[in-house]
Amino acid sequence: MEALRKDFHVVEMPLACRSCETREGGICGAMTDGQLSELSRFTSRRKVDHGSELLSQGERIVSYANIIEGVVKLTKRMSDGRQQIVGLQFAPGFIGRPFANESALTAEAATDIEICVVTKSALDRMVMRTPDLGHRLHSQALVELDEARDWMLTLGRKTAREKVASFLYLIATHSDGDSSGTLRFELPLSRQDIADFLGLTIETVSRQMTKLKQESVIRIETTRSVTVHDIDRLAEVAGIDC
Repeated sequence: MEALRKDFHVVEMPLACRSCETREGGICGAMTDGQLSELSRFTSRRKVDHGSELLSQGERIVSYANIIEGVVKLTKRMSDGRQQIVGLQFAPGFIGRPFANESALTAEAATDIEICVVTKSALDRMVMRTPDLGHRLHSQALVELDEARDWMLTLGRKTAREKVASFLYLIATHSDGDSSGTLRFELPLSRQDIADFLGLTIETVSRQMTKLKQESVIRIETTRSVTVHDIDRLAEVAGIDC
């Protein structure tokens, strides 16, 4: 028995992983403690200021990242320099596309963010050996695809009022509420960026925000600070089935 005890080795989860708020919801939730310990040798936790570029369109991919806190803005650039915001990512979102060599999008910190960065080579190896990890990445990609299709509906068929409400609902549902269910959050985009994201003018966005405030659907504390007391009512205005 003593010999068996000496040969038996328990691999503990790294301390940084144990304290990570998004571990279970992200790709790391599909890994064993031993796999997390192995991968932790190739990871680093970083804080990034808003406005900083994480990855540029056309750039060679050398690392991936999990979002621990904050919001990341995804943009697509045309050959003549014009660009469009095509999505937002929240914790525990995954930045990057496994096994791709070049980024198809630009990823920028829309707010101050914290990310866990892992080298591409290390994670690609882990995915090849860990079916559950590959499945988790595949599931996340399908969720993003479904969200992109929903957003196509928002842009193509909804009214200006519904579009603005849909954007607010998107941010609100990725925010923490208090015991009463009230959601308070900071808008991760400027009014101009919101307008570009929704295919509206900045004047229309401001007008619709004011109307939603007057109807008590939202409260606007400052230019970017918003409070939602009844998320179901906001969903109704947005034309979203809860």
